[in-house]
Parts: sequence; C-alpha cells; structure tokens
Amino acid sequence: MEYDVRPARPADLPGLADIENSGDAMFAEIGIVFPPGPTVVEQVIGKGADIVVAGDPPVGFAAVEEVDGAAHLEQISVRGDLTGRGIGVRLLDEVMARAAAAGAPGVSLLTFRDVPWNGPWYARHGFAGLPEERWGPGIRSYWDAEIEAGLHELGPRVVMWAPLA
Repeated sequence: MEYDVRPARPADLPGLADIENSGDAMFAEIGIVFPPGPTVVEQVIGKGADIVVAGDPPVGFAAVEEVDGAAHLEQISVRGDLTGRGIGVRLLDEVMARAAAAGAPGVSLLTFRDVPWNGPWYARHGFAGLPEERWGPGIRSYWDAEIEAGLHELGPRVVMWAPLA
C-alpha cells in the first residue's frame, strides 16, 4: 500500500505522538529505553515546526525546524508495525525536497550513531557526520539539551549533515 506524503493538517497533529511512541519497542529491544516525558513531536508542534505526514490517517511523519540557517530534521517516525516499507524514505525525500525549494544549504539532524535505523540509515541516504568545529550555536544548544535530557547516556549520538545542491 502506498502512503502519500503531504503537509500535516491540524486534525493530524494529536495522533502523531502515538506514532512516535510506537517505535519505542524497537529501541527497547536493543536496550534503549527513553525517559518519560513529552515526545519530540509534542515539543516541536508548539514551536511551529514544519510537519509532513505519510498517509491519511497518518502512519508516519517528519518534523523540521530551521536551525543555524538550515533545515533541521527533528524527527522522522513511522508506525512501529509499518517500518521497513519505504515510508521513512518517502518522508525523508519530501524533507529534502522542501528544504531545497526553500533555499536551505542542507539538512542537519541529531541521532544515535550506531542504531541501524538511525545513523547508518541516514548515511545510506546522503548524510555524514558533521565535525564539531562546524556546528553552529543552534546545533550546539540541541546537543547540550540532549546531554541534559540524558539521551547521551542511552548510546553514542552524532550530528549529521546532508548538503543540498
């Protein structure tokens, strides 16, 4: 089944946290248990993030903000029972296309370095580690906030970047 990617509508937003939470079981299987609290999507909805969804009703989403003059991918989530079907790729392709159309020089993100569906997955889709000396103040603040939230205690994290032509 194909899931069209489209901008999120207000009625889509309340269900996105459930999509994000549905992936937690995959992380738990490899020993990563997230601390309680609001999901990433709940946090960025209130900050006006650009959100695209796959499906109607949504089965996946991508949330993007502007950080340091570039697009910053806050989160891609696909419903846990639908992973591995290319939905995340379609969402990432839309994020990249929208960032390019907006004139962004590239897309940044923070993720787990070694989790197969995180760092290695993004590397297969054109992202590479961004050296610390190239981080802007926004990326630095995201990194520091992750440390404070305890994410770095769950596994090695990495800042990644994909330039846009």
